[in-house]
Amino acid sequence: MAARNTVSLLVGLLALLSTWGVAAKVEVSMEDRVEVFKGETTPITCMFTLPEGVSGVIIEWFYVTKRGEKQSLYYQDPSKKVVTKGTQFTDRMSVNGTVASGVIVMTISDVQVDDGVEFICSIRDLVEGTANGRTTLKVFAKPDLPTIEGVKTGFSINEHSLSKIGTCEVKNGFPKPNITWYRNKTPVRPAPGVLEVVPSSILGSNGLFTVKSELNMVVKKEDKDDLFYCEINFFVPAGWGMTETSAINITVYYPSTAVDVWVESPKGIIKEGDSIELHCRGNGNMPSSILTFHHNGEDYTPENNVMVFHNVTRLSNGVYECISTDTDTFKEIKGKTVVFVNYLDAAVVVPEDTVLLDLGGELTATCNALSSLQTETVWMKFGEEVSRGHSLILKNVTFDSAGTYLCLVTVEGMETNGTLNVKVQGPPQIMKSDHTEMEESSETTVNLSCNVRGFPTPSVIWITADGTILKAESEVEREGEVMSVVRIDVTSDITASCKASNALGTDSLTFNIKAKGTGVVIAVVIICILLLAILGSVLYFLYKKGKICGRSGKQSLTKEKSGKDNIVVEMKNDNTEEAVLLGVNGEKQTPRNQ
Repeated sequence: MAARNTVSLLVGLLALLSTWGVAAKVEVSMEDRVEVFKGETTPITCMFTLPEGVSGVIIEWFYVTKRGEKQSLYYQDPSKKVVTKGTQFTDRMSVNGTVASGVIVMTISDVQVDDGVEFICSIRDLVEGTANGRTTLKVFAKPDLPTIEGVKTGFSINEHSLSKIGTCEVKNGFPKPNITWYRNKTPVRPAPGVLEVVPSSILGSNGLFTVKSELNMVVKKEDKDDLFYCEINFFVPAGWGMTETSAINITVYYPSTAVDVWVESPKGIIKEGDSIELHCRGNGNMPSSILTFHHNGEDYTPENNVMVFHNVTRLSNGVYECISTDTDTFKEIKGKTVVFVNYLDAAVVVPEDTVLLDLGGELTATCNALSSLQTETVWMKFGEEVSRGHSLILKNVTFDSAGTYLCLVTVEGMETNGTLNVKVQGPPQIMKSDHTEMEESSETTVNLSCNVRGFPTPSVIWITADGTILKAESEVEREGEVMSVVRIDVTSDITASCKASNALGTDSLTFNIKAKGTGVVIAVVIICILLLAILGSVLYFLYKKGKICGRSGKQSLTKEKSGKDNIVVEMKNDNTEEAVLLGVNGEKQTPRNQ
């Protein structure tokens, strides 16, 4: 673009001078340099001015060889144009332009790095002489992406010798690229015997450079986390380019100066029965280092620096050491931690097992469990809390106080328990009932129940008022309590008693049952008789009115009084002259007795 602008400016200037009629000698103007990438096509422009009226101008192109010789490329006069044969440009060049325009352009295609030479444009006039212009062609090749290779093995700390860290390489660049090493985004600073960079380059048959750079340094522990990479700088037309390699780090081996030991699990307190996981780690990383655990005179080999102890007890308490040993130097570094295993022993209840109390008596029981921590104690009965604390105090005991008491001792996820069986002795006590007086229908069956408490466990019998002993339908007996049920058929009023007794006394409960009469049935029968009497009266009334007829002819029904209470019914038939009279009692009467 700059070349084309320059050409336009010069052409305009020449035209202006021609207009003004200013006389001029032969003059040639060219750019100092033309820059182009390898493989591209580039024009090289030659602009010139001639005195007015000049004719017979000769134009020639030359280039300067690597040996400094001037080699002809092109010749042109008013009668011919000739491209010189046998040069490196012969098949890739072309020349365009006219004398009248004052511009001659030589174009070179598929530019190669060897084409980077000086070109000469010569304008010769037979009268005014010769004028030359010169342009240097600069050819650039962008290099391939760079590579970096680090040393695979680790480095042991050695303050007196250099170690090779890695090599960077970039290929096919022109001019020769430059390699700069970086550590953690900062260019390295070479220092003899401490950090040295060794560069090298090769010019290939294709005319392009391959450049290498090797980094050597004294490795220290502080270098273990450093990142190294290379920056590649190379020239391009009108500037420069840059690219980077990926980063590498190095493995630095150094001995431990301290060892850490800790309990990874469980978190919090350790309890008997737990599995504890101990971790050990040194601050070095020498391959020759090994770790061992030591406790109570025993050595243990961890797996991946981890040691697990299962089902620990209070005997597992103490100091656990982890030892890092360098097998090359046999130097040992130790670390340690203290393990304390908490415990909770079995609960001890005083008094033990079973206690026998009298009704109204008192009891103080204790429950304790030896522990490394502060415990909490709760007394339970039938799943409900009855007391809190180590002591259980019972006063003025009743049969309700009897039963099994559970002492529960807890602390930090640990638990133990003990039991105390309380028995309360006393004469039988029958649980009062709201249904001792009842009224039941005759011919029914009722169940009577009797719930008795006492210790020793009472015996129960059922007896009626007349002394008859009844057999219980069912009887459920538990220690200190009896539930007895009897079934009674109600035929009349009855009195039955539940009598309980043990060695300390007796108790009884009486049930009175009244049998209901059959009054309802009698009332129903009376109503039915009344209904039948009404029906008979209606039938008689209808008969007297002649509304009722027999199937074989007219019949009449006559009701007359005979004597005091006799009702006479006369049955007549049209075909019979005889009338038969029946009395109420079924006695046959003559008409004379009607």
